[in-house]
Amino acid sequence: MSIPSVRDSSTTATRSTTASSVTALPTTSGPSPARWQSYLALAAIVGTQLMLLLDATVVNVALPGIGTHLGFSPTGMSWVLNVYTLAFGGLLLLGSRMGDLIGRRRALVWGVTAFTLASVAGGLANDATTLLIARGFQGAAAALAAPSTLALIATSFTEGTERNRALSVFSAISGAGSAVGLTVGGMLTDWGSWRWVFFVNIPVGLAIVLLAPRFIKETERHPGGRFDVAGALTGTLGMASLVYSFIRVGESSWTDPRALTTFAIAAALLASFLVNETRVERPLVVLRLFLNRNRALAYGVMLLVPAGMFGVFYFSTQYLQTYLHYSPLRTGFAFLPLAGPLFVAARIAPRALARFGAKQVAATGGLLNVAGTVWLATLKASDGYAAGVLAPLILIGVGVGFTMMPLNTFILSGVGPKDAGSASGLLQTMQQIGGSLGLSILVTVFGTVSRHAHTSPFIHGATAAFSTAAVFTSCALVLVLALKQPRN
Repeated sequence: MSIPSVRDSSTTATRSTTASSVTALPTTSGPSPARWQSYLALAAIVGTQLMLLLDATVVNVALPGIGTHLGFSPTGMSWVLNVYTLAFGGLLLLGSRMGDLIGRRRALVWGVTAFTLASVAGGLANDATTLLIARGFQGAAAALAAPSTLALIATSFTEGTERNRALSVFSAISGAGSAVGLTVGGMLTDWGSWRWVFFVNIPVGLAIVLLAPRFIKETERHPGGRFDVAGALTGTLGMASLVYSFIRVGESSWTDPRALTTFAIAAALLASFLVNETRVERPLVVLRLFLNRNRALAYGVMLLVPAGMFGVFYFSTQYLQTYLHYSPLRTGFAFLPLAGPLFVAARIAPRALARFGAKQVAATGGLLNVAGTVWLATLKASDGYAAGVLAPLILIGVGVGFTMMPLNTFILSGVGPKDAGSASGLLQTMQQIGGSLGLSILVTVFGTVSRHAHTSPFIHGATAAFSTAAVFTSCALVLVLALKQPRN
């Protein structure tokens, strides 16, 4: 899940005035060459964003088949999701810096190429280790390609109506991309096999690699400064160690020596990351961004909402397929009541924001999100889809759609051009890391509770996980209520 932010748009737009007129949408009617060129440029940019977002969730519906074929444990299956989001989120800011150095279009093409090759490896995997390595490479490639999407819209379309149209399409795709991935994953798995959730990226990736160099103008390169490699390594490895520790506890216990050791390693690595970020010339995370109260609270919300939502995706999928014995296709369609309302809410949110204010819209969304996750926590063994899952998914879809977009206002308000890219890039990092860390915690809760349940272990474990997700969303709502409405 990722609601778009204006990543690097303010800085990149001023860097290349020449590029902004090359693919501008013409005001004249008719299928002129310039109009088709702009459409194809937008297709390549939006196609990249959609492919990267889908892959964060498209494998959810395929997980039971993957687990059976490759021998994953019920809790171990979460690594198929977490390896991707950890690499994506942990390397995202480093990928943005790479785009400055080599050019945004080149970064997008290289990232999509690597992502496509990793997808081939994932689809051909015959053991768990190979699949997880492929997922890690997918995440790293996504971290290179993703930062260039909004930046290329900023430089490829002239400011005003033309850029707003492009951003509207981009926002609509981004708003529901992750949720739609569940439906797409169901179709591919049911009509083919779990391998097709990876193979489907091949034609899309090839089309983007062919279209982008021809129809997207390259941005100006900005070399200088050093890569914060130490920050990328300590931050990513620290989060990976923390996630591993939680999942290990879910499979064994809180006294497991390996889990305790990796908790200690995670603490040391993350402490090293924070120290490093205060000392390097160009840190991955600009810590002064957290000095603004509203922005710090909004980042907290961006961490907590995906933490709950990824768990809803994961355990709802397991409930539908493992407990209710839904086919992958039926499971995919069962998530449409979440994807549809999320898409509609994301489109309505800008108008609601203009009328009621960012805080009110986000608070309304947060309240609906809490109501949906609390409802899921009451799931009983006798409930079916209609009684136990349908209404909560609708509430969560509307809630997330209204919650996430207004937070851009708080995060970007008062940010100077120098820090605009870092502020919006950190937003996407928070989303990916929040989803990965939140899911690992929920898997731990599920594993611990289900091991000690005498009857219906899955239901007891799943409701405990949903209850924890409700804690996440409730904390997010508290943070939203603590925000101060920004001045117009």
